[in-house]
Amino acid sequence: MKCATLRTSKLRHSILALLCITGSMLVQAQSINNSPTTSPWPAGQNIRVIVPFPGGASTLDSVVRVLTPEVAKYAGTPVIVDNKPGAGTVIGVDATAKATDGHTFGGVANSFTVNQTLAKNLPYNTTRDLQPVILMARTANVLAARPGLPVNNLQELIAYAKKNPGKLSYGSFGNGTTAHFAGEMLKSMAGIYVVHIPYRGQGPALTDLLGNNIDLMFGNLPDFLPYIRAGKLRALGTTYLTRAPSAPDIPTIAEQGFPTFETDSWYGMVAPASMPKEVVAQMNSLMNRALQEPAVKKNMAERGIEIIGGTPAKFGDHIQNEISKYARIVKTSNMQID
Repeated sequence: MKCATLRTSKLRHSILALLCITGSMLVQAQSINNSPTTSPWPAGQNIRVIVPFPGGASTLDSVVRVLTPEVAKYAGTPVIVDNKPGAGTVIGVDATAKATDGHTFGGVANSFTVNQTLAKNLPYNTTRDLQPVILMARTANVLAARPGLPVNNLQELIAYAKKNPGKLSYGSFGNGTTAHFAGEMLKSMAGIYVVHIPYRGQGPALTDLLGNNIDLMFGNLPDFLPYIRAGKLRALGTTYLTRAPSAPDIPTIAEQGFPTFETDSWYGMVAPASMPKEVVAQMNSLMNRALQEPAVKKNMAERGIEIIGGTPAKFGDHIQNEISKYARIVKTSNMQID
Protein backbone atom coordinates (compact mmCIF):
# COMPACT_ATOMS: atom_id res chain seq x y z
CA MET A 1 0.00 0.00 0.00
CA LYS A 2 2.85 2.35 0.86
CA CYS A 3 4.54 1.50 -2.47
CA ALA A 4 1.34 2.38 -4.37
CA THR A 5 1.07 5.65 -2.51
CA LEU A 6 4.73 6.44 -3.26
CA ARG A 7 4.28 5.66 -6.96
CA THR A 8 1.16 7.88 -7.07
CA SER A 9 3.05 10.72 -5.41
CA LYS A 10 5.95 10.45 -7.85
CA LEU A 11 3.53 10.36 -10.78
CA ARG A 12 1.79 13.46 -9.47
CA HIS A 13 5.11 15.34 -9.18
CA SER A 14 6.09 14.23 -12.68
CA ILE A 15 2.80 15.51 -14.13
CA LEU A 16 3.20 18.82 -12.31
CA ALA A 17 6.75 19.20 -13.59
CA LEU A 18 5.63 18.41 -17.12
CA LEU A 19 2.84 20.99 -16.86
CA CYS A 20 5.31 23.64 -15.64
CA ILE A 21 7.68 22.92 -18.50
CA THR A 22 4.84 22.99 -21.03
CA GLY A 23 3.49 26.24 -19.58
CA SER A 24 6.92 27.82 -19.74
CA MET A 25 7.28 26.80 -23.39
CA LEU A 26 3.85 28.27 -24.20
CA VAL A 27 4.78 31.58 -22.53
CA GLN A 28 8.05 31.71 -24.46
CA ALA A 29 6.24 30.96 -27.73
CA GLN A 30 3.68 33.68 -27.03
CA SER A 31 6.47 36.12 -26.21
CA ILE A 32 8.20 35.34 -29.50
CA ASN A 33 4.95 35.76 -31.45
CA ASN A 34 4.25 39.13 -29.80
CA SER A 35 7.79 40.49 -30.11
CA PRO A 36 8.93 42.94 -32.82
CA THR A 37 10.28 41.46 -36.03
CA THR A 38 13.70 42.82 -35.06
CA SER A 39 15.80 42.22 -31.98
CA PRO A 40 15.01 44.30 -28.87
CA TRP A 41 16.64 47.73 -28.61
CA PRO A 42 19.70 47.71 -26.30
CA ALA A 43 18.62 47.97 -22.67
CA GLY A 44 18.95 51.42 -21.12
CA GLN A 45 19.44 53.19 -24.46
CA ASN A 46 16.83 55.84 -25.27
CA ILE A 47 15.92 56.46 -28.90
CA ARG A 48 15.96 60.15 -29.90
CA VAL A 49 14.00 61.62 -32.81
CA ILE A 50 14.89 65.20 -33.77
CA VAL A 51 12.03 67.17 -35.34
CA PRO A 52 13.17 70.36 -37.15
CA PHE A 53 9.97 72.28 -36.28
CA PRO A 54 8.61 73.65 -32.99
CA GLY A 55 6.63 71.25 -30.85
CA GLY A 56 2.99 71.09 -31.89
CA ALA A 57 3.55 73.45 -34.82
CA SER A 58 3.68 71.01 -37.74
CA THR A 59 2.05 67.88 -39.08
CA LEU A 60 5.48 66.23 -39.09
CA ASP A 61 5.69 66.76 -35.33
CA SER A 62 2.22 65.30 -34.78
CA VAL A 63 2.93 62.26 -36.99
CA VAL A 64 6.14 61.55 -35.09
CA ARG A 65 4.39 61.91 -31.75
CA VAL A 66 1.61 59.52 -32.78
CA LEU A 67 4.11 56.86 -33.85
CA THR A 68 6.83 57.09 -31.21
CA PRO A 69 4.81 55.68 -28.27
CA GLU A 70 4.17 52.55 -30.35
CA VAL A 71 7.86 52.32 -31.28
CA ALA A 72 8.80 52.70 -27.60
CA LYS A 73 6.45 49.86 -26.69
CA TYR A 74 7.91 47.52 -29.28
CA ALA A 75 11.53 48.51 -28.65
CA GLY A 76 11.21 48.32 -24.86
CA THR A 77 12.91 51.69 -24.39
CA PRO A 78 11.73 55.34 -24.26
CA VAL A 79 11.63 57.41 -27.45
CA ILE A 80 12.46 61.07 -26.86
CA VAL A 81 11.17 63.68 -29.35
CA ASP A 82 13.60 66.60 -29.53
CA ASN A 83 12.36 69.73 -31.34
CA LYS A 84 15.13 71.78 -32.97
CA PRO A 85 13.48 74.38 -35.24
CA GLY A 86 15.04 77.11 -37.31
CA ALA A 87 16.68 78.04 -40.63
CA GLY A 88 14.05 76.30 -42.74
CA THR A 89 14.67 72.97 -40.91
CA VAL A 90 18.43 73.14 -41.53
CA ILE A 91 19.29 73.34 -37.80
CA GLY A 92 17.41 70.17 -36.89
CA VAL A 93 18.55 68.19 -39.92
CA ASP A 94 22.16 69.24 -39.30
CA ALA A 95 21.91 68.02 -35.70
CA THR A 96 20.69 64.65 -37.00
CA ALA A 97 23.52 64.41 -39.55
CA LYS A 98 26.15 65.13 -36.90
CA ALA A 99 24.77 62.76 -34.23
CA THR A 100 27.27 60.05 -33.34
CA ASP A 101 25.52 58.27 -30.45
CA GLY A 102 24.06 55.55 -32.66
CA HIS A 103 20.44 56.03 -31.57
CA THR A 104 19.44 59.47 -32.96
CA PHE A 105 17.09 59.76 -35.91
CA GLY A 106 15.51 62.78 -37.60
CA GLY A 107 12.06 63.59 -38.89
CA VAL A 108 12.11 65.32 -42.28
CA ALA A 109 9.62 66.80 -44.74
CA ASN A 110 9.73 68.31 -48.23
CA SER A 111 12.18 71.01 -47.17
CA PHE A 112 14.77 68.26 -46.73
CA THR A 113 14.92 67.84 -50.51
CA VAL A 114 14.13 71.45 -51.47
CA ASN A 115 17.07 72.75 -49.43
CA GLN A 116 19.51 70.65 -51.42
CA THR A 117 18.95 73.11 -54.29
CA LEU A 118 17.50 76.18 -52.61
CA ALA A 119 19.70 76.73 -49.57
CA LYS A 120 23.22 78.03 -49.95
CA ASN A 121 26.13 76.63 -47.93
CA LEU A 122 24.24 73.77 -46.29
CA PRO A 123 26.28 72.46 -43.33
CA TYR A 124 25.51 68.90 -44.46
CA ASN A 125 25.04 67.00 -47.70
CA THR A 126 21.54 65.60 -48.03
CA THR A 127 22.54 62.25 -49.55
CA ARG A 128 26.11 61.85 -48.32
CA ASP A 129 25.68 62.68 -44.61
CA LEU A 130 22.24 61.16 -44.07
CA GLN A 131 20.51 57.91 -44.99
CA PRO A 132 16.81 57.12 -45.46
CA VAL A 133 14.88 55.12 -42.86
CA ILE A 134 11.21 55.32 -43.88
CA LEU A 135 8.64 57.46 -45.68
CA MET A 136 5.90 57.59 -43.05
CA ALA A 137 2.99 59.50 -44.59
CA ARG A 138 1.81 62.36 -46.79
CA THR A 139 -1.08 64.82 -47.10
CA ALA A 140 -2.46 67.46 -49.44
CA ASN A 141 -1.90 71.19 -48.95
CA VAL A 142 -4.50 73.91 -49.19
CA LEU A 143 -4.27 77.57 -50.16
CA ALA A 144 -6.19 79.53 -47.54
CA ALA A 145 -7.02 83.23 -47.31
CA ARG A 146 -7.98 85.38 -44.36
CA PRO A 147 -11.76 85.96 -44.26
CA GLY A 148 -11.46 89.71 -44.83
CA LEU A 149 -9.67 89.35 -48.15
CA PRO A 150 -12.19 90.26 -50.92
CA VAL A 151 -11.71 87.09 -52.99
CA ASN A 152 -13.79 83.90 -53.14
CA ASN A 153 -11.77 81.71 -55.48
CA LEU A 154 -8.37 81.41 -57.12
CA GLN A 155 -9.19 83.43 -60.22
CA GLU A 156 -10.46 86.32 -58.10
CA LEU A 157 -7.25 86.14 -56.05
CA ILE A 158 -5.09 86.34 -59.17
CA ALA A 159 -7.08 89.29 -60.53
CA TYR A 160 -6.82 91.08 -57.19
CA ALA A 161 -3.07 90.42 -56.95
CA LYS A 162 -2.48 91.80 -60.45
CA LYS A 163 -4.33 94.98 -59.56
CA ASN A 164 -2.40 95.29 -56.29
CA PRO A 165 1.16 94.05 -57.00
CA GLY A 166 3.25 93.63 -53.86
CA LYS A 167 0.40 94.51 -51.51
CA LEU A 168 -0.53 90.93 -50.66
CA SER A 169 1.55 88.70 -48.41
CA TYR A 170 1.71 84.97 -47.93
CA GLY A 171 3.18 83.14 -44.98
CA SER A 172 5.13 79.91 -44.86
CA PHE A 173 6.48 77.74 -42.09
CA GLY A 174 10.04 78.48 -43.09
CA ASN A 175 12.29 79.00 -46.10
CA GLY A 176 12.41 75.93 -48.29
CA THR A 177 9.25 74.39 -46.83
CA THR A 178 6.30 73.13 -48.84
CA ALA A 179 4.38 76.34 -48.15
CA HIS A 180 7.24 78.46 -49.52
CA PHE A 181 7.68 76.23 -52.55
CA ALA A 182 3.94 76.20 -53.37
CA GLY A 183 3.65 79.96 -52.98
CA GLU A 184 6.54 80.65 -55.33
CA MET A 185 5.25 78.12 -57.86
CA LEU A 186 1.83 79.79 -57.91
CA LYS A 187 3.42 83.24 -58.30
CA SER A 188 5.45 81.98 -61.25
CA MET A 189 2.55 80.20 -62.97
CA ALA A 190 0.01 83.00 -62.41
CA GLY A 191 2.38 85.89 -63.10
CA ILE A 192 1.67 87.69 -59.82
CA TYR A 193 3.82 89.27 -57.13
CA VAL A 194 3.01 88.43 -53.51
CA VAL A 195 5.43 89.08 -50.65
CA HIS A 196 6.76 85.98 -48.86
CA ILE A 197 6.95 86.06 -45.04
CA PRO A 198 8.69 83.02 -43.53
CA TYR A 199 7.90 81.85 -39.99
CA ARG A 200 9.50 79.33 -37.65
CA GLY A 201 6.84 76.71 -38.09
CA GLN A 202 3.28 76.40 -39.33
CA GLY A 203 1.75 77.31 -35.97
CA PRO A 204 3.00 80.91 -35.77
CA ALA A 205 2.16 81.51 -39.44
CA LEU A 206 -1.35 80.13 -39.00
CA THR A 207 -1.86 82.36 -35.95
CA ASP A 208 -0.96 85.43 -38.00
CA LEU A 209 -3.22 84.33 -40.85
CA LEU A 210 -6.15 83.94 -38.46
CA GLY A 211 -5.24 87.32 -36.97
CA ASN A 212 -5.33 89.07 -40.39
CA ASN A 213 -1.62 89.88 -40.18
CA ILE A 214 -0.91 88.07 -43.46
CA ASP A 215 -3.25 87.50 -46.39
CA LEU A 216 -2.59 83.98 -47.65
CA MET A 217 -0.87 80.73 -46.83
CA PHE A 218 -0.38 77.24 -48.18
CA GLY A 219 -0.80 74.90 -45.24
CA ASN A 220 -1.26 71.23 -44.45
CA LEU A 221 -4.90 70.42 -45.15
CA PRO A 222 -5.52 68.42 -41.92
CA ASP A 223 -4.43 71.37 -39.78
CA PHE A 224 -6.36 74.02 -41.74
CA LEU A 225 -9.58 72.15 -42.36
CA PRO A 226 -11.18 72.85 -38.92
CA TYR A 227 -10.70 76.60 -39.43
CA ILE A 228 -12.05 76.40 -42.98
CA ARG A 229 -15.12 74.49 -41.82
CA ALA A 230 -15.68 77.05 -39.05
CA GLY A 231 -15.53 79.95 -41.51
CA LYS A 232 -12.38 81.40 -39.97
CA LEU A 233 -10.41 80.83 -43.18
CA ARG A 234 -11.42 80.68 -46.84
CA ALA A 235 -10.12 77.76 -48.93
CA LEU A 236 -9.08 78.72 -52.46
CA GLY A 237 -7.74 75.36 -53.66
CA THR A 238 -6.04 72.11 -52.71
CA THR A 239 -2.80 70.87 -54.22
CA TYR A 240 -3.31 67.26 -55.34
CA LEU A 241 -4.18 66.83 -59.02
CA THR A 242 -7.47 65.31 -57.87
CA ARG A 243 -9.64 66.50 -54.99
CA ALA A 244 -8.50 65.51 -51.53
CA PRO A 245 -10.61 62.68 -50.05
CA SER A 246 -10.94 64.56 -46.76
CA ALA A 247 -12.21 67.74 -48.52
CA PRO A 248 -13.94 66.77 -51.78
CA ASP A 249 -15.89 70.05 -51.80
CA ILE A 250 -12.73 72.15 -52.20
CA PRO A 251 -11.60 72.45 -55.85
CA THR A 252 -7.98 71.79 -56.74
CA ILE A 253 -5.67 74.50 -58.06
CA ALA A 254 -5.11 72.22 -61.06
CA GLU A 255 -8.79 72.36 -62.07
CA GLN A 256 -8.82 76.15 -61.74
CA GLY A 257 -6.56 76.84 -64.69
CA PHE A 258 -3.20 75.33 -63.65
CA PRO A 259 -3.35 71.64 -64.67
CA THR A 260 0.26 70.86 -63.74
CA PHE A 261 0.14 72.45 -60.27
CA GLU A 262 0.75 69.68 -57.74
CA THR A 263 2.37 69.61 -54.33
CA ASP A 264 1.99 67.54 -51.22
CA SER A 265 3.52 67.39 -47.77
CA TRP A 266 5.34 64.19 -46.96
CA TYR A 267 6.87 63.06 -43.69
CA GLY A 268 9.87 60.77 -43.42
CA MET A 269 12.63 59.67 -41.10
CA VAL A 270 16.37 59.73 -41.75
CA ALA A 271 19.49 58.74 -39.81
CA PRO A 272 23.14 59.78 -39.80
CA ALA A 273 25.10 58.11 -42.59
CA SER A 274 27.36 56.57 -39.94
CA MET A 275 24.53 54.57 -38.33
CA PRO A 276 24.89 50.80 -38.96
CA LYS A 277 22.50 49.40 -41.54
CA GLU A 278 21.15 46.82 -39.08
CA VAL A 279 20.07 49.61 -36.70
CA VAL A 280 18.37 51.45 -39.56
CA ALA A 281 16.62 48.21 -40.56
CA GLN A 282 15.51 47.71 -36.96
CA MET A 283 13.95 51.18 -36.76
CA ASN A 284 12.35 50.72 -40.18
CA SER A 285 10.69 47.51 -38.95
CA LEU A 286 9.45 49.16 -35.77
CA MET A 287 8.04 52.15 -37.67
CA ASN A 288 6.28 49.98 -40.25
CA ARG A 289 4.68 48.01 -37.44
CA ALA A 290 3.58 51.21 -35.68
CA LEU A 291 1.99 52.51 -38.89
CA GLN A 292 -0.27 49.44 -38.96
CA GLU A 293 -1.60 49.83 -35.42
CA PRO A 294 -5.40 50.29 -35.58
CA ALA A 295 -5.29 53.37 -33.34
CA VAL A 296 -2.60 54.96 -35.51
CA LYS A 297 -4.48 54.21 -38.73
CA LYS A 298 -7.66 55.68 -37.26
CA ASN A 299 -5.83 58.82 -36.09
CA MET A 300 -4.26 59.37 -39.52
CA ALA A 301 -7.47 58.71 -41.44
CA GLU A 302 -9.48 61.15 -39.32
CA ARG A 303 -6.95 63.89 -40.09
CA GLY A 304 -6.70 63.18 -43.82
CA ILE A 305 -3.15 61.81 -43.60
CA GLU A 306 -2.23 59.00 -45.98
CA ILE A 307 -0.01 56.26 -44.51
CA ILE A 308 2.90 55.18 -46.73
CA GLY A 309 5.55 53.01 -45.03
CA GLY A 310 7.97 50.72 -46.87
CA THR A 311 11.71 50.13 -47.04
CA PRO A 312 14.65 52.53 -46.67
CA ALA A 313 15.42 51.95 -50.35
CA LYS A 314 11.89 53.03 -51.32
CA PHE A 315 12.31 56.26 -49.35
CA GLY A 316 15.75 56.74 -50.88
CA ASP A 317 14.25 56.65 -54.37
CA HIS A 318 11.59 59.14 -53.27
CA ILE A 319 14.26 61.50 -51.94
CA GLN A 320 16.19 61.42 -55.23
CA ASN A 321 13.02 62.04 -57.26
CA GLU A 322 12.04 64.96 -55.02
CA ILE A 323 15.49 66.54 -55.24
CA SER A 324 15.31 66.43 -59.05
CA LYS A 325 11.72 67.73 -59.14
CA TYR A 326 12.38 70.67 -56.83
CA ALA A 327 15.64 71.54 -58.58
CA ARG A 328 13.76 71.97 -61.86
CA ILE A 329 11.01 74.09 -60.34
CA VAL A 330 13.38 76.23 -58.24
CA LYS A 331 15.28 77.01 -61.44
CA THR A 332 12.23 77.86 -63.55
CA SER A 333 10.54 79.94 -60.83
CA ASN A 334 13.71 81.78 -59.72
CA MET A 335 12.78 80.81 -56.16
CA GLN A 336 15.09 82.31 -53.54
CA ILE A 337 15.62 82.28 -49.79
CA ASP A 338 14.25 85.50 -48.26
